[in-house]
Amino acid sequence: MGRAPASGERSRRFTLEMPLESPDGFGGVIRTYQPGPRVWGAMEMIALAERTRAGGPQAAVSHRVRLPFRSDVTDRMQLTLGLRRFRIKAVSDPDGARRQLVCLIEEMRP
Repeated sequence: MGRAPASGERSRRFTLEMPLESPDGFGGVIRTYQPGPRVWGAMEMIALAERTRAGGPQAAVSHRVRLPFRSDVTDRMQLTLGLRRFRIKAVSDPDGARRQLVCLIEEMRP
């Protein structure tokens, strides 16, 4: 898990989406996302599970994405890949060398 991908492995171009929060008028916030920087990454599926949401079955697909190191990526951001959107669940610098980030993500279904 800690090895850096070879240059050809980062073949997918992701867009980092930054959260924007505004007051909802009732003491909470409305969160929207704004497209941010585009980054090259490598993605692999690590799990496929089914769960119930909104009264029906829904697939929860989890992936691991390896990106070049960035200090500004958090689990409040999202990644997009074309029309696909992913919620970032966890972010780590696996060997502490600031060479790459490993993000655990979950695909969001419409």
